[in-house]
Amino acid sequence: MSEVILEAEDLHKVYHQGEVRVQALHGVSLHVRSGEFVVIVGPSGSGKSTLLNILGGMDVATSGRVYYQGRDLSTLSESELTRYRRDEIGFVFQLYNLMSALTARENVELATELVPEPLPIEEVLARVGLSDRAGHFPSQMSGGEQQRVAIARALAKNPGLLLCDEPTGALDYETGIKILGLLRDLNQDYGTTVVIITHNLAVADMGDRVFRMRSGDIVETRENEEPVPAERIVW
Repeated sequence: MSEVILEAEDLHKVYHQGEVRVQALHGVSLHVRSGEFVVIVGPSGSGKSTLLNILGGMDVATSGRVYYQGRDLSTLSESELTRYRRDEIGFVFQLYNLMSALTARENVELATELVPEPLPIEEVLARVGLSDRAGHFPSQMSGGEQQRVAIARALAKNPGLLLCDEPTGALDYETGIKILGLLRDLNQDYGTTVVIITHNLAVADMGDRVFRMRSGDIVETRENEEPVPAERIVW
């Protein structure tokens, strides 16, 4: 059994919008093991993005704890939390968030300059199938290619944990399947721990473990003894 790399304990999150109180998380607890491919699935408004942001150190829970490799994130200073986000976490977003004035290679290179032990840029670009597109700008690339750059940028940091927020949400079906397959391949080849959040229930079949959320709660947890390859996922 792999060691637990990430643990959330009784997370609550409350937002205040004027006089309106919105509780996004209701005591969420989970753990992620090193090398796992985890899928968190739920409809819009279920709290999964809030949960991912807290796990990644981009937001803070109203109450509860998050532990990464045994460290309590709530005890970290702002500079330590910045280092956690920079050095330990790779983020992949639905809308890519690439620098439009930089080429694919430069987008990846920018990320590697911030961390102590990055992976070789050319190796990562080749691994995501972009060696021949490395000199192109985002505007010259398809949505799927831009998402591959975003994945390469996250992976090149050599993170302990890759957090993916609806990584196929802006893509067509065929491209989305390829991106899911790529993420699974990277998980297996590099041993990178991957957590994906998605509203797409079909993607759950890919996960080693699956957490299903509804209205700020985890309502189901299950393990897939034989995760389904991406090319067999249909929605």
